[in-house]
This record gives sequence, C-alpha cells and structure tokens, in this order.
Amino acid sequence: MPLVFERILTEGIAELSYLLGDDSQGVAAVIDPTPDVDKYIELARSKSLSITHIFETHIHADLVSGARELCDRVGSAKVYASYEGGARYGFEPEQLKDGDQFTFGETVLTIKHTPGHTPEHVSYLIAEKKYADTPWGVLTGDSLFVDSAGRPDLLGSNETKKLAEQQFHTLRDFYLKLPDSVIIYPAHGHGSPCGADIGDRLESTIGYERRYNPFMQFQDVKSFTDYALSTAPPVPKYYPLMKKINAKGPEVLGHLPRVPGLPPKTFKQAIKEDAGVLVDTRTMLGFGGGHIAGALNIGGTPMLSIWAGWLLDPEKPLLLVLDSDADLEKVVKLFIRTGYAKFAGYLAGGMKSWDNAGFELADIDQKTVHEVHKANGALQIIDVRAPSEWKSGHVPGARHIFLPELREKVDEFDRESPIAAYCDSGYRASIATSILKQEGFADVSNVPGSWQAWKKAGLPIDGQIG
Repeated sequence: MPLVFERILTEGIAELSYLLGDDSQGVAAVIDPTPDVDKYIELARSKSLSITHIFETHIHADLVSGARELCDRVGSAKVYASYEGGARYGFEPEQLKDGDQFTFGETVLTIKHTPGHTPEHVSYLIAEKKYADTPWGVLTGDSLFVDSAGRPDLLGSNETKKLAEQQFHTLRDFYLKLPDSVIIYPAHGHGSPCGADIGDRLESTIGYERRYNPFMQFQDVKSFTDYALSTAPPVPKYYPLMKKINAKGPEVLGHLPRVPGLPPKTFKQAIKEDAGVLVDTRTMLGFGGGHIAGALNIGGTPMLSIWAGWLLDPEKPLLLVLDSDADLEKVVKLFIRTGYAKFAGYLAGGMKSWDNAGFELADIDQKTVHEVHKANGALQIIDVRAPSEWKSGHVPGARHIFLPELREKVDEFDRESPIAAYCDSGYRASIATSILKQEGFADVSNVPGSWQAWKKAGLPIDGQIG
C-alpha cells in the first residue's frame, strides 16, 4: 500500500504526533513533532521515506516544539505553521491558510482553520485524491480530543471568552458537520492537561464523539463556556513559557545537550558551589532508601517532563543523580521536552559511587497504607493529587494541597510532627516528601502505592462521590 500513516505516542506529556507519507514517491510529513526528533528520523528511515514537510497545528503550550529541530536534522524539509488569527513568529515558517492543500501520493491534506484552543489553530482533513471532498480522517491537534476538547483558557482571562466562543463554533460548525465515519486523530491522549478528562483511547470517530463527547452536546455558547472552564484542570505554570518559546522559535540544538559525568568528590563540590539544582531521578524506593541531602526527587519516568515543568526553573542548570549511567540519554530527552537543556553534570557511577566515597546519606521513611491507617490521627497526612482526584475520594483526616502549591503552603503544617504524603501511586508523593525535607520537616514519610493501595486494601474513604 502506498499510504504510510503512523502515530507516535510520547508518554508522560501524552502527546500524539504523526508521520504520513507515500512509499511510492518516498516522501512524508510529520505533524506536531516533539523535540526528541530521532524517533521520527528513524521511523521515516525504516519506511524508506524522506521527511519533506513538517506541519504544526498551533503554537504549543505543553511542550517545546520539535519542528525546527527536525527541519535542521533532516535538511530537506520545510516547517509549515498557521498565521490565522494574527499569529506571529520569531522565525519564518511557511504560511498555512484555511483551504490550503498538500498532496502525498494518493493522499490529500486539506487545512481547516479551527480556532478556540488558540486563535491560529488548524486541523488537517485527510482524504484520498480521487475523493478529495470526502475525508476519511482528520488530524484535530488540540481542538478535539477523545471525550473532550481543547481548553480555551491558556492565553489569559482577557482572551478566554472569545476563545471559548470560537471553540464552540469550531465543534458545532466544523466537526459536527463531518460524516460520522471520519476518524479523529488528536494531538493528545489521556493525562494531558490540555483538555479535561481526555479519554483513554488514542483515536475515535466523529459519530462516537457526536453521541458521547460532553463538549459536543451544548446548544449555546454560555453553557459551553461554563462547562469548559469548570472542568479544566489546573494550568501548569510552565505553559506560558512554552508558548513564548514556540512562538519565538525554539533553539536548534543539533544534538542532545551534553552532560558531563562528575566523580563523587567533584559532584559534591558542585553541590556546595551551587552549580546546579540537585535532581534525583531514581525511583521512590531508591530515593527513600538513601539520597544526597537536599535533592529533589523527580523519578525518571515519562511523567518527569510534566513535573520538571511545574517545579524547576529552565534557566538554572541541573545536577542529576540517575538509577544508572546508561539512563542518561533517556532522562535528558524527558527534560528537553519541556524546555530543560542546561545541565551542570551527573553523578558518575550513581549512588554506589557516592556510598563508596564515604559521603553522608539522607533517607525518607516509606509507610504502608496500613501503617498510615493505624496511626489514627498521630500523622499529618497530605494528599498532593489534583483537585479532581481529591474530590473523587480521599484518606480520612487528610489535608489536600495540590503538589505544585506545596512549597508555598508548607507553613500550614507543623515541621516537628510526623507527616506523610500520598498521591495516586506514590510518584508525586515522593516529590512532595523531598520538598518537605528541603523545607525543614524532621519526620517525613512517603506512602508507596498511595491511593491505589489504600482502595485495594479496603480502607475507609471520605468524600467519595457515587
């Protein structure tokens, strides 16, 4: 078959990008690439394709765009972006306008202006050349998701009302007028803060969304706007910065950032001289068992990209502790997705080399859910999950503080009394315990398994709905 159509899932930020090409002509386009662009180059190479077009759906807020990086790496492509809605850029992408068409063998992409999530947002109808007016698919970007829609509140309160109205009309006047059979291919899956409660499936159909997507059910702008704003998750603090970087044009790195390996004595001196922010990317149990005092624990899973964005300053270099030196490239890719490209070094040999050097360790107690339950009020308990998670049920006696707000609210707790943090699985709770340690709390515990373990153990629940 001449059509090549591949979806690339970037976990953690739950981003979906696409490679579309024609193997008879050997050409391909990439839509909404992330900055770790090797995966697109390798995929195109495996399909014997040359990447000639790089399309953006909008100016992204949740990640650094990889469009310019990919363009530089392949050397034979152009970047295309929408100028609709008055969009301006600090570089010169090729201009996209409503109605423009691009042909890849027997496949035609038609540009449709779909404002609402952002003013310049465009989607791409996909059709066979001989049936160009009858699309079989649509790349929806951040305008339409499975069971959800792009939030209209990321450009500030002055723009929200206008964007919500545009989003309402995009859904009703464009998407709902497409045939039920059209497959939707969104730019995000479940877990992305770019939409409320995005569904687990990575694609859907217009017919399914017409029937079940709550954002598609409203008949008037006001009720739609009220619903869109009331269901939107908290706005990650790094989103405005991502917008600025992507509008200006992200710096082209040409390769992954270099991160020098530092032996323990040099690494310790770098910490003393405040050469970088100390981030331990090991698992919660590894971190809890022994770590360098003052470290922030952000585990090296795909979720690192989001929590680095929430909690770190991209202008400050990072000093990394890894599970294994072999994890360096993987961890660096997680950091660059949300704009972190400055590194002061990593601890060569990891914590084993630190231990062997005879340097001091700090630790964090790990309490089971049964131990937390039996504490019977003797523990201060913090729930650091998102507001929507807290409302669905929580540990009796717990206090809710959303993780990104913890540092500014630590004075609400007694630093001398025992305190335990939980989240859904323990990942975010471990971040919270490292923050509490930095803030001078003496007796801190993490709860591995956290809310998942609490429910499976059949322990009491407060505030559960339904």
